[in-house]
Amino acid sequence: MPTHHPDLLERHRGTLDAAVAAIRGRHHHSAYPESPSRSVYGEEAAPEGKAAFEALLGRDFPLDGPGDRGRVATERSPYGPALDVTYPRADAEALLAASGRALASWRRVPLEVRAGVCLEVLDRLNRRSFEMAHAVQHTSGQSFVMAFQAGGPHAQDRGLEAVAYGYDMIGRYAGESRWEKPHRRGGPITMAKRYTARGRGIGLVIGCNTFPTWNSYPALFADLVTGNTAIVKPHPGAVLPLAITVAVAREVLTEQGLDPDTVLLAAEAPEDRLAADLALRPEVRIVDFTGSTEFGDWLEDNARQAFVSTEKAGTNTVVVDSTDAYRPMLGNLAHSLSLYSGQMCTTPQNIYVPAGGVDTDEGHKDADEFAADLAAAVAELVADPARLVGVLGAVVNDGVRERVDTVEGLGELLLAPTSPAHPEFPDAVVRTPALVRLGAENREVYGREHFGPISFVITTADTGESLRLLGETIAEQGAITAAVYSTSEDVLERAEEAALDAGVNLSANLTQGVFVNQSAAFSDYHGSGANPAATSALTDPRFVAGRFDFVQSRRHV
Repeated sequence: MPTHHPDLLERHRGTLDAAVAAIRGRHHHSAYPESPSRSVYGEEAAPEGKAAFEALLGRDFPLDGPGDRGRVATERSPYGPALDVTYPRADAEALLAASGRALASWRRVPLEVRAGVCLEVLDRLNRRSFEMAHAVQHTSGQSFVMAFQAGGPHAQDRGLEAVAYGYDMIGRYAGESRWEKPHRRGGPITMAKRYTARGRGIGLVIGCNTFPTWNSYPALFADLVTGNTAIVKPHPGAVLPLAITVAVAREVLTEQGLDPDTVLLAAEAPEDRLAADLALRPEVRIVDFTGSTEFGDWLEDNARQAFVSTEKAGTNTVVVDSTDAYRPMLGNLAHSLSLYSGQMCTTPQNIYVPAGGVDTDEGHKDADEFAADLAAAVAELVADPARLVGVLGAVVNDGVRERVDTVEGLGELLLAPTSPAHPEFPDAVVRTPALVRLGAENREVYGREHFGPISFVITTADTGESLRLLGETIAEQGAITAAVYSTSEDVLERAEEAALDAGVNLSANLTQGVFVNQSAAFSDYHGSGANPAATSALTDPRFVAGRFDFVQSRRHV
């Protein structure tokens, strides 16, 4: 078996240096082009990627690993087709034993080699972005272009961001020093000191159904670069994107003469409860999870031996006070509500508007007019067949479908959901957004999350009450995003204070090509860790630093 090559990092040195500069400067940066263009990825990349995806369907996924409990097939495309890909059914004991053996060597591999491996894995994943796009589309229900971007380059950027943080922190503080203390009666006391960053142990990455790569790559690559092994446990509905990822990682590790069991896939049958079982094992020292509040809270309460990072549900909030760009504001909000059928953890749910209405560049709009205009903007957006395909995508699972199909009982229906036919996939489950009108007194409805294409226009006494409700509901339920529209600098300052108190990231007056749903790698923090929706941010120093400890040795010179 070949030995690992220290020049792997040098092959990608420019990529790493630019990423480290970006996390320090927080400027615009992307290492992996987001456009699925032939001029960027090559003439044959798109057809070859589709063919590679189709070649995986209806057969055993080519992946080896410890333990053999047969095969599982748990995925069905939200667009209709059954994928019929089978994966090795994970054996928890075999996984933990293999991961533990790999840990003994991986945590002693130099930082430069670990970083080089991570960068090579990301580079190979980037070259398979079209294949990954189809895998993400047909497990999550995202549109193809969104699946390409979010499942491919944007996820890869987030993984690279985590590598940059780990490399920067360990490189800056680990290493060796010579310590001299002046001594009055003799010469100085001189010591040689060594500081080693030690990975905490086995990392468990619990994937989600909606963004299987984007939400998992920060954890996976943060674990690896800081010297931990990783067991990747996909959502049963979205295994293929993470199976491809694990296969690429194992391929690179093997080529470098390293233990491929450093990265393992844990596919399960629905009744296996593998995430819960693994999360409580003493060998598992890091747990990352994206998904329901119920299970996220359970992990935080029970996986006491581990560093636990969760991203859960929340009541994302928009406060509308006034605007000098009424139509662009409505268009921006309509797109934010419709993108991926509202199945993003960043989609606005609660839109507060004062009972007295809002001042705009089109004159004063009372609360009823605003609500009707927003409903019309959403209806117009999703009536366009091209937008239906490119913006809405498909509904990811039955839970979301049942939620939106029973929306009538929640309040006054401003915009009823519809079930349009998808022009390419006749069996796709598609729903357009629902918009419900409520009063501020209906807090038992809007004060909890309704995941999917369901949002509320909530009438408040004034902007002051809107900001108060923003703070209170986010303190209770959490949120990943908040937004405000106002022409008043005083209101914008008050909104920023309310968001700071609530611990939520705020966007003000978005009317152009940036939506509250989106966060830019290397610049925006996704989540904050400061409210109940998440215990950490993707990707901040704490998210990475919790995965390793510094251990020191010293001796006299």
